[in-house]
Amino acid sequence: MAENETEHKHTFKENITGLGQKIIGEIESLAGVINADPLAQAEGEFNVEVGEIREDLEDNGIEEEK
Repeated sequence: MAENETEHKHTFKENITGLGQKIIGEIESLAGVINADPLAQAEGEFNVEVGEIREDLEDNGIEEEK
């Protein structure tokens, strides 16, 4: 993997908003249920919770949107 691709992925990951993280978490959680993968389901639920916290921080102006 080229260095530019790695930098691009990190930049994209850092630009995900709280809402985006919640959506990704819901999809991941659903995929875990469908595939009977409790680890994927738990990771999805975790991402939903983190997304909610990020939204709260963004609303309070603590975490700036990029």
